Amino acid sequence: MRVKVACVGGGPAGLYLSILLKRQDPSHDITVHERDPEGSTYGWGVTYWRGLLDKLHEHDPESARALEQHSVSWNEGVARVRDAETRHPGDEGFGIGRHRLLEILSARARSLGVRLEFEHEITDTNLPVADLVVAGDGVHSALRTRHADDFGTEIRAGRNRYIWLGTTKVFDSFTFAFVETDHGWIWCYGYGFSPERSTCVVECAPETFSGLGLDTAGEADGLALLEKLFADVLDGHPLIGRSSADGSAQWLTFRTLTNRTWSCGNLVLMGDAAHTTHYSIGAGTTLALEDAIALAGALRTHTGLPSALAHYERERKAQLLSIQSAARYSAQWYENLPRYIGLPPQQMFALLGQRHSPLLPYVPPQLYYRLDRAAGQLEALRRFKRWLGPKVARTVHARALASRK
Repeated sequence: MRVKVACVGGGPAGLYLSILLKRQDPSHDITVHERDPEGSTYGWGVTYWRGLLDKLHEHDPESARALEQHSVSWNEGVARVRDAETRHPGDEGFGIGRHRLLEILSARARSLGVRLEFEHEITDTNLPVADLVVAGDGVHSALRTRHADDFGTEIRAGRNRYIWLGTTKVFDSFTFAFVETDHGWIWCYGYGFSPERSTCVVECAPETFSGLGLDTAGEADGLALLEKLFADVLDGHPLIGRSSADGSAQWLTFRTLTNRTWSCGNLVLMGDAAHTTHYSIGAGTTLALEDAIALAGALRTHTGLPSALAHYERERKAQLLSIQSAARYSAQWYENLPRYIGLPPQQMFALLGQRHSPLLPYVPPQLYYRLDRAAGQLEALRRFKRWLGPKVARTVHARALASRK
């Protein structure tokens, strides 16, 4: 059945949903409305992991191939505290510039017949006439805000201050760097998103933020200070900001957003309009694209819009439980950094990798480290026994056969 869909917000979620719906039925009438001009976007690079790429290849191989072609990848993490550094192998991660990601998805959507209307802001007063209106317009969603009581929107502000920056330093691994100052610790996460650029997210506690004077510094002075603090990890490369109209740097506090329900009539939420997860786990873009996959699937398999939207919400809320928990504990780990930063480097770096654990905040860090090491050794022993057992059995069997001859 032909349906008319209006996607409000030209981010990854709305664009990918439009692609999937057009692939399911080319007769669907789909328009993506974006308030900003084409080619303008905030942010630097976004991260994702092999699991998402496999899903994208399954649902639209053409856009997945383009995405992979224009991404950079890494398979290890680097952590630096003072003069200590450690590298750990990890899952294959990818980075791509947000601008390039939107270019790829926009071109693919257009090729399938989706209408893209830029510089077209949608509010409750000029809502498109459509069978389904998808609010994919981010954490500040005007449509969700207008119906906040119906959606049961709740927003909780985090404690730490952070800022998204770019740099010409190209990180070959996902990099963490912690620097001690006279006013406390400040740290950054760095990852490449192209052969020429990387993202660098800087975070610190509010007392460090004000103690360093970052609360009153303009963008140029703030960047100069951060470049000095992170000179070792940046190798002399500059940091690149995105100043506001008054010249101030765009420091933020992270806001965790949840909604009791994700739909109201024919209006449904998707991506950051529906939920946010702390940036320290690098999952925002992945979750937005997975929302689009789930919503397209629900619309394909369910008769009637209410049934489809209810299924989409149930499915995604269930899938989000574990990752939202991981994001919450990851944010708390950084907010309680003094609890871990004084540990011996090997222990501190190990607990950095365990920051998603719901048990870690309630167990003394050194005890948790020893327990985790013991559990890891037991698991390694179990794997060794599973590997060794068949080999021993085959050897014994062969010798038994030989002895009968």
